[in-house]
Amino acid sequence: MQTQKLADHDHRAEEIGERDYEGQQKIEEVQTRSAPANGVLPEGFYVTTNKETLVRYQNKWLKPELAEMDCAIKIENGEAELVAITEVQTGDEIVVGSRGVKTISQEEKVKKKERESEDDFDFMSSEVSAERSKGEQIASIAEALKSIREQDGNITVVGGPAIVHTGAQKYLAEMIRGGYVTSLLTGNALAVHDIESAIFGTALDSCVKERSEDGDSCEGQRGMHMRAINKIRAAGSIEEAVEKGVLDEGVMYEAVRNDVEYILAGSIRDDGPLPDTITDTMEAQQEMRRIAQNSDFVLMLATMLHSIATGNVMPARVQSVCVDINTDAVTKLADRGSAQATGMVTDVELFLNALTDELFSRS
Repeated sequence: MQTQKLADHDHRAEEIGERDYEGQQKIEEVQTRSAPANGVLPEGFYVTTNKETLVRYQNKWLKPELAEMDCAIKIENGEAELVAITEVQTGDEIVVGSRGVKTISQEEKVKKKERESEDDFDFMSSEVSAERSKGEQIASIAEALKSIREQDGNITVVGGPAIVHTGAQKYLAEMIRGGYVTSLLTGNALAVHDIESAIFGTALDSCVKERSEDGDSCEGQRGMHMRAINKIRAAGSIEEAVEKGVLDEGVMYEAVRNDVEYILAGSIRDDGPLPDTITDTMEAQQEMRRIAQNSDFVLMLATMLHSIATGNVMPARVQSVCVDINTDAVTKLADRGSAQATGMVTDVELFLNALTDELFSRS
């Protein structure tokens, strides 16, 4: 993993929020201890936050490439990198204690950007605040998404099945077609019910369309989500179902057609599951980490568990908005360390309706 090394020159010191150290007391260096076993960290290991972190090692500041909470820092060949507890190997040199460790807050980075260019609009510093009205917040979110799309940035949507149950999948599908989604992090359920809706007109056997694929009323039908899963399994995958014409609309259809990467993280609760669902929890976490670490904006929609899981692997620099009808989903995300996430307590269908109106200038 690549590591950025920061020298002690004046301009580099300013960049990391430090003054020039020449003539001052010598800076303490990090202490390390060897990991005693695979998957076991040494006692007193430094637990990372989701902020940008620097460590002082052999008179240089080392910057791990990633920023993520609840990891450790490994020093190897003069470089620093984050390591999850499950990935540590016997003998790895791990930073212990907080001596020689510095974190850079997002506020410090934003202030630095403002000093460098006060006139340039930057989606990373655009104002999405919980203190504003919902209409103002949605307009601000739309402006941020437009800016990111224009800059070829990465917009990740984290979604739950309530998007389908409320009839909001048509708005998310529209966002995908419009280029406002580059990645989708979700579980088996959203994909299943989106596909069920597209093929049979139901979501958990409740009608979300007037007619099913054969023109009959969807009223009184049962087990349709299992029939949807069976169709995809027979096709081989979601992508193959699209190619074969089994699936011709909906969120997952648009994701395939518009090359949007999707990660379906499985759970013990899943029906099926779909062949695309990742049933290995650690593998799913790694895939979610890869997407989250490379995101510029994360939109979390009506899913407490996936929102918290994404927040756990997301660096503080990533602007994020959590939308849920349940206040606990919004507050728990912040309580667990994702303080950069702005929360909106509202119905996801109303939110996506208003957001797409802003994005596509319908308001």
